[in-house]
Amino acid sequence: MRRFSWFNATSLTFGFAFLYLPMLMLIIYSFNESRLVTVWAGFSTKWYGELMQNEAFLDAAWVTIKVAFWSSSLATILGTMAAYIMVRAGRFRGRGLFSGMIYAPLVMPEVITGLSLLLFFIAVDVNRGILTIVLAHTTFAMCYVSVVVTSRLVSFDNALEEAALDLGCTPFDAFRSVTLPIIFPAVISGWLLAFTLSLDDLVIATFTSGPSSTTLPIKIFSAVRLGVTPEINALSTIMILLVTVGVISASLVSRSMAIKAKADERKAEQ
Repeated sequence: MRRFSWFNATSLTFGFAFLYLPMLMLIIYSFNESRLVTVWAGFSTKWYGELMQNEAFLDAAWVTIKVAFWSSSLATILGTMAAYIMVRAGRFRGRGLFSGMIYAPLVMPEVITGLSLLLFFIAVDVNRGILTIVLAHTTFAMCYVSVVVTSRLVSFDNALEEAALDLGCTPFDAFRSVTLPIIFPAVISGWLLAFTLSLDDLVIATFTSGPSSTTLPIKIFSAVRLGVTPEINALSTIMILLVTVGVISASLVSRSMAIKAKADERKAEQ
């Protein structure tokens, strides 16, 4: 076994410090008594109380959660279908074009995606609001879901699905009873990834949102342009806490489901 050298320890320390030191400073100053965010005047939680009474931030947070839930759910369904077709359909005419169109949003600049969606919604005369943000987030999140699910499907043993078909299952029943339970951890991971991307998006939401559908990133960005306040620090700390709890929970759930799926797969092979 190779020893954990001082070089590795130093590199790891600098790497974590570069990533998390700004967040740690933000969390510390969210408990600052002073209204000046860079002057420490003692410990206080009053800015969290002020934040809970700020209806503008609460409304924006509720809009963000609704958009993230619906867009990640739609993206998971469409991304899973695209991944299944790419892996199971084999070679067909137009496969290269289909694959390129699925993965294009991964490398497309968000400004271009947002502008093109804005022009499309204006052309089809759709009023901008929560619906347009959901559709916009679905378009770029489904490719990430497709990548995650595809990585699981390529390692999936086709013999299990073929056995279900030989026993009289229809293709849909074989997918629902055999394939979906085994790839479910990847589907959940894709949903969580899409949900996180939707929560974090600012550029595309700016192009596709309406007057009554301001998301939390847009609200924070608008507020920061006038100056950083302790309420912004408190709100950011809550978001960091929620994301951390969500990532840890998702990791534990995905791990337990993956272990269960592998056990079921081995049992089916016996």
